[in-house]
Amino acid sequence: MDYADYLRLDRLLDAQEPLSDAPDEPMFIVSHQVSELWMKLLLKELGDARTGISEDRLGFAFRALTRASRIMEQMIQMWGVLSTMTPADYLAFRDALGTSSGFQSLQYRLIEFLLGARDPAMLAAHRNRPASVARLEAALARRSIYGETLALLARRGFAVPASAPDAALACHPQPDAAVERAWAAVYADTATHWDLYDLAEKLVDIEHKVQLWRFVHLKTVERIIGHRKGTGGTAGVSYLEVAVKRGFFPELLAVRTAL
Repeated sequence: MDYADYLRLDRLLDAQEPLSDAPDEPMFIVSHQVSELWMKLLLKELGDARTGISEDRLGFAFRALTRASRIMEQMIQMWGVLSTMTPADYLAFRDALGTSSGFQSLQYRLIEFLLGARDPAMLAAHRNRPASVARLEAALARRSIYGETLALLARRGFAVPASAPDAALACHPQPDAAVERAWAAVYADTATHWDLYDLAEKLVDIEHKVQLWRFVHLKTVERIIGHRKGTGGTAGVSYLEVAVKRGFFPELLAVRTAL
């Protein structure tokens, strides 16, 4: 076995097939394919973190969350490459995309579901792919990483509502007062609850990076196509502006005001 064999480079490097002669389409394809590869690894690391939290192996979870944060940094940097494309560059091959859109990314939606932003309506974008719908439904049936975190708080003796760990968070989740009080107790005595405090901050860091990714995505799209409708039928920038406001861990942000 050599380098090319191990990495399956023949398959990997043959996966770029532009549908036009536009000089920027290869960059567009590679950027999105690389992003999907990072998301594959991100799903693995976030899944490991959820397992570690559910099994009270926080050291294992912390390692996975730290790596997940670094992966998000790489994904944010990807938009810098795409932003070198001008409106004319993009319009030269936009029609070749048909109705394909990043809105249809299965892995991105799985990341959202795993983190806790769970909107079942998003399954509709995958209705022509039954296997994808099945994966999304399975993701909805499991606790999110934040659900497992709230279950951990309950196991540690904090007064977390019994329903909180299994709650399917809406697109715009509102802070739960009891959960916020539990986090306030953690932040008020970090020496006693250091591992929970560290977990909370690592989750906040993940949310921060995801929101940065969304914001840079929004500004890149705005820079290239303005407020035109997206290829997949979404409202484009207007849709992304709504997405930027969607959080994952509402009490972890709300508690900062209450401290």
